[in-house]
Amino acid sequence: MKIIVDGMGGDNAPQEIVKGATMAAHELAQLDPEIFVGIIGPEELMLNCLRAENWDCSDPQRISDDVCRYGNIDIINATEVITNDEAPAMAVRKKKDSTIVKAMTMLKSGEGDAFVSAGSTGALLAGGLVTLGRIKGIRRPAIAAWFPKMHTGGTTLLLDCGANVEAKPEYIFQNGIMGAMYVEGVKGVKNPEVMLLNIGAEDSKGDELHKEAHKLLAGSSINFGGNIEGRDVAVADCEVVITDGFSGNVFLKGSEGVALAIMKQFKKKLTEGVLARMGALLAYNKITELKEMFDYSDAGGAPILGLKGAVMKVHGNSKAIEVYYGIMKAIPYVRNNVTQMIADAVTQNAELFRSGEEDK
Repeated sequence: MKIIVDGMGGDNAPQEIVKGATMAAHELAQLDPEIFVGIIGPEELMLNCLRAENWDCSDPQRISDDVCRYGNIDIINATEVITNDEAPAMAVRKKKDSTIVKAMTMLKSGEGDAFVSAGSTGALLAGGLVTLGRIKGIRRPAIAAWFPKMHTGGTTLLLDCGANVEAKPEYIFQNGIMGAMYVEGVKGVKNPEVMLLNIGAEDSKGDELHKEAHKLLAGSSINFGGNIEGRDVAVADCEVVITDGFSGNVFLKGSEGVALAIMKQFKKKLTEGVLARMGALLAYNKITELKEMFDYSDAGGAPILGLKGAVMKVHGNSKAIEVYYGIMKAIPYVRNNVTQMIADAVTQNAELFRSGEEDK
């Protein structure tokens, strides 16, 4: 297995990306020597970053013209980079030797098994669609993200988080299938409960889009638990919450903003005066636990579900630890063949999906 990492993606590339890759490679050398980490980017630059992390580069093995192996890390040469300022679809078509396009091509040919990038989300979506293509039967890929469960710990998978701002009922229906299969494959949760983000818990609530999606989900093979209101997501026991990309993105970013504002004010209050500081010291362990509940660094990034390959988007400002977790979380994605699980589930629900189209 080879997990490819975009060495030039994100605000902290390349050094933090390479550092995260070496962290994962060190651990994988002990856990499973058959798993390799590939770092894609300009070869000399990637190699210099590898040396800066004190990685042993004394005995390189030339795999191909573009790939050189140093222990269980491969340096994959790519001469171009797609930036956030470029139009994604145009850049993907023009920059064939970019890190994103080349990595996607390697996934398609079987030279790589997963791709982890902190680069342009739009370019990842465009590159995935143009190069890998969609799983048969999937209308639109979706971006998923992990949302913390405040009362029990752990996380809930939320999708779509922005891939499709204009949706149809069947897109949301398929989000439910993809989310359920991903959680089952990656977290090992059998028959995870899926709920639909809506303005009320009753079946009759919502606009026509969500009402129609509810009908499709209620008759599907997945474990559908009905509607859930936004205020209940953080305290629910369900494993997957689904909606359209517009609502999902607004909900996720709004929640992040509120959490950051609360933590900022909390910190401010704890430093106002001697008594407050003393109280903060006494409650240090509990404050640390609270902070960890809002920490997304170990989530492993956001999978782009629906593509014919395992693609993970980590945050653009990711440091080494986020890159490390992205690599480690990509392994069960590949090992448990989540892509095929999604394809099988789509086939299982194909008749219901067609009947849903006929009703419109």
